[in-house]
Amino acid sequence: MKKNSKNRLTLYIIIAMALGAIIGYIAYLYMPKEDIPSLVSVGKMLTTLFLRLVQMIIAPLVLCTLTVGIAKLGDLKSVGRIGGKAMLWFVTASIVSLFIGLMIVHIAKPGIGLNLADANGDVGEIISGTQSFSAMNFINHLVPKSVVEAMATNEILQIVVFAMFLGVSLAALGERAKPVVKALDTLSEAILVMVNYVMYTAPIGVLGSIAGTMAVNGPGIFWFYGKYLLWFLVAILLLWILMAIVGYLILGKRLIPLLRHIIQPMIIAFSTTSSEAVFPVLTEELEKYGCKNKIVSFVLPLGYSFNLDGSMINMTFASMAIAQAYGIHLDVGTQITMLFVLMLTSKGMAGVPRASLVVVAATCAMFDIPPEGIALILPIDHFCDMMRSMTNVVGNALSTAAVSKWEGELKDPSLLQDAPAQAA
Repeated sequence: MKKNSKNRLTLYIIIAMALGAIIGYIAYLYMPKEDIPSLVSVGKMLTTLFLRLVQMIIAPLVLCTLTVGIAKLGDLKSVGRIGGKAMLWFVTASIVSLFIGLMIVHIAKPGIGLNLADANGDVGEIISGTQSFSAMNFINHLVPKSVVEAMATNEILQIVVFAMFLGVSLAALGERAKPVVKALDTLSEAILVMVNYVMYTAPIGVLGSIAGTMAVNGPGIFWFYGKYLLWFLVAILLLWILMAIVGYLILGKRLIPLLRHIIQPMIIAFSTTSSEAVFPVLTEELEKYGCKNKIVSFVLPLGYSFNLDGSMINMTFASMAIAQAYGIHLDVGTQITMLFVLMLTSKGMAGVPRASLVVVAATCAMFDIPPEGIALILPIDHFCDMMRSMTNVVGNALSTAAVSKWEGELKDPSLLQDAPAQAA
């Protein structure tokens, strides 16, 4: 029954995508231009409804699952070992992604010959948010003044920091901490039940998002920015090929079942341009795949702060494209410095649509590239965001499965399915 329900929801999401594209295209062709903002407003309202329902459970879910995951590891040695393996994967994947974006943008030179669009309201809004992602404020962004404030604002990275300290402290207390760990574990299970209810609103959010975007831009936007989008997709495809090769070397034949399990989260991330929107359902699917709860609870929240493969490609690609459009030459040393600045200032922003543009604008300003140049990519950023959000989901799922395999904690899903039947 659960499998049929999952299949139906995936079908509903695909239908919603198609219906949203049709509605948006019809509006683009026939609706008076002055009425289109009304349609966009309705679409944003539907998407916001879905995203807010998801966001209301993200903070408590990350706090509970990560704290319990660390506490269940039992000893600080296990925390350090698993955390070290996860961070090694995250840092390596981030550097590889950044260099792929840099390499492809130098080959394609998408910024050369393109006309910068006039800055609009969205540009001003994004530039105004650059300060919070600057390198100088990274520590302030990393460490919360108050965990209550961090949870109220859904600052995933700050919640992760607090949960890690709490989990390690509970692990150090041993037997005395068991009641607290059990309570948090029960709460996380209750939140996962909420996930099943919330996900039924996903088709509504998908429909609104696609319809509004298509009504404003129309299909012509793909042609107008064809070169930029095409080469961005080439960069993403190259990363996917590398991830598939590495995934097969680690997981073997179990790579394909992993992709089957995460197809629904991938579609939702693609449609809503938010990795955060699929965190709860991705947690559930990875456990069904065979990853042990304590590994998923520890590695996946860390991945949402440190493993942003798709966003990394986008940031180097966009930053250099803007520099090319302004005719600004950056030497090799400056470009490498820019890569590491991007890697540091991007942490904790994977779940927020368009947040990578904030990082791009901030980084451009640091290297004397006019940040207003983000107007160049704003019209197609939504479509790029679809691909990078989906890539973030794949990267996080693969990293969690890989760490599970390295730890000997990747179970056969057929045994997980048979266990209840045998118990009955």
